[in-house]
Amino acid sequence: MLRLLILGLVFLSPPFLKKVWLRWGLGAEIDPRAEIGWFSAVAARRIRLGRYAVIRPLTLIRLDGDLTLDDYAEVSSFTLVYGSSDLKVGAGSYIGPQCLINADEPVVIGAGSALGPRSMVFTHGSFLPYTEGYWVKLAGVTLGDRVWCAAGVFLHPGVEIGDNSFVNSMAVVSGVIPPGSVVEGNPARVVYPMERVQRKMTPRQVDVALEHILRDFAELGLRRELKIDSIDVTPRELRFRWRGRPYRVVIVPSTGAAPPPPSQDERFIYLVNSTDWQTPPDALALDVPGRTTRYARDRVHTALRLFLLRYYGMRFTDID
Repeated sequence: MLRLLILGLVFLSPPFLKKVWLRWGLGAEIDPRAEIGWFSAVAARRIRLGRYAVIRPLTLIRLDGDLTLDDYAEVSSFTLVYGSSDLKVGAGSYIGPQCLINADEPVVIGAGSALGPRSMVFTHGSFLPYTEGYWVKLAGVTLGDRVWCAAGVFLHPGVEIGDNSFVNSMAVVSGVIPPGSVVEGNPARVVYPMERVQRKMTPRQVDVALEHILRDFAELGLRRELKIDSIDVTPRELRFRWRGRPYRVVIVPSTGAAPPPPSQDERFIYLVNSTDWQTPPDALALDVPGRTTRYARDRVHTALRLFLLRYYGMRFTDID
């Protein structure tokens, strides 16, 4: 009864109060940097939300078991999670919008994995009477590390997907998938190894990829989203003004070639692909090989960081 009361209070409360109710009423362990959005509610036997874990608005999680969201894990909007067992989401993993997860048996999603929009996970399959000869299956679902299930994937009870695998859109998975597999179809089957999807990237090829990303950021991130019309685009640099202040987004290539020093009023954001180049103190920089950055209350830095995650799958963690 207490959990249902807390669920209602959390649902109606503003985001800053949700964590207060969960800590007080359910003894939840919630990092101060974790977030729970508007009109979302959470109730479980034990709750642990790690650093920068996020539950987006309009999501409902109601478990009799444990809920664990590791650092940087995210559950997107309009998702429903329910059941008598546990849900564990690994560090940097993502559950897309409008997913449905039945957790009557444990559901485990490894680190750096993703469940695409409108995907479904079931650990309990039955409706017609078992005593009349119809089948029943009750079994957990496990996704390994770096598993990407695209939009509309259906996972049956007992599914296990090995590390570094990709499940294509609308696949219906009902068995065990070995690591390093590309899977599609209904019923889902392995079509080829993951090695055929991933290219081998040299440092120079990463430099070229970053130049491509920078051009896309100029169009999508700056022109479309931030409404910046005047942008000077060169192969390794963007120059523009945001709210009256001059900005330069600069690639530091794998050779470590030093970019031009900023003037007094310019704000530089470095996209660093060198392990030798020393980032200036307090500079805004994203370390590409290490996938780290320092948290900054800067709109352009935030826009670039989210752009890299959203369009290119590059998740940057914060340096404390």
